Amino acid sequence: MIKLTDVVFSYPRTGDEPSKKTIDHLTFEVKQGEFVAILGHNGSGKSTLAKLLNGLLLPESGEVAIEGMTTSNEEDLWKIRSKAGLVFQNPDNQIVATIVEEDVAFGPENLGVPKEELRKRVDQALETVDMLDYKDHAPHLLSGGQKQRVAIAGILAMEPDIIIFDEPTAMLDPRGRKEVIETIQKLHKQKKTILLITHFMNEAALADRLIVMEKGKIILDGQPREVFSHVEEMKRIGLDVPQVTELAHNLKKEGVDIDDKVLTVKELVDQICLS
Repeated sequence: MIKLTDVVFSYPRTGDEPSKKTIDHLTFEVKQGEFVAILGHNGSGKSTLAKLLNGLLLPESGEVAIEGMTTSNEEDLWKIRSKAGLVFQNPDNQIVATIVEEDVAFGPENLGVPKEELRKRVDQALETVDMLDYKDHAPHLLSGGQKQRVAIAGILAMEPDIIIFDEPTAMLDPRGRKEVIETIQKLHKQKKTILLITHFMNEAALADRLIVMEKGKIILDGQPREVFSHVEEMKRIGLDVPQVTELAHNLKKEGVDIDDKVLTVKELVDQICLS
């Protein structure tokens, strides 16, 4: 579904300041239906990667391919953006209409979707994110979590195969984060390919696979329990790991004979009982 090959990207620099690669010879693939969480400290290149995948930015060199189409081919850009939807951190940046259903209809309407099909898509998208009862509401009166779900519905109405979430819960309270993450899990069960950029380790632990970035490069790539077991490496680049994983790591350092690749309290309790 997604293939990056030796991708390089740098933002323009002012004056005599030397150019610095934000994305530094990045190569990886994502399979159909995979749920991948992308982690990294501020400045690691995560959000730039999201924009490269959606064709909002183009690489200096290398190739970004979405379902076989490359972002460097201008004729493919609109197809790519309909195949790979991007949900931003702040839902207010994506909401353009004064009524929820009109906002959800905005994207597919601009793609020329016929009226009957448009009505069907809008209702299905709002039902998927559990916001159908709010279709006649004004978005500015909704909670942060509800707004973000409306933004997701707007992407779903364009029927993308891939959905890229750029820190969608960063500006939300715990209840709003829970609503959005439950929506993402629901989409994953529907076989959508998900890329989730997040700072929250409990969200990342729900993914099939984690990619950890530093200075535009991948430094760790694997299943959550494998990646999070690299506690010292994660701490070195300024990232946390789930508390239960860190506790298991510290117990093992103190001589307790347990497997420290745990993600839940129950797994840790079972390991301690077996030691």
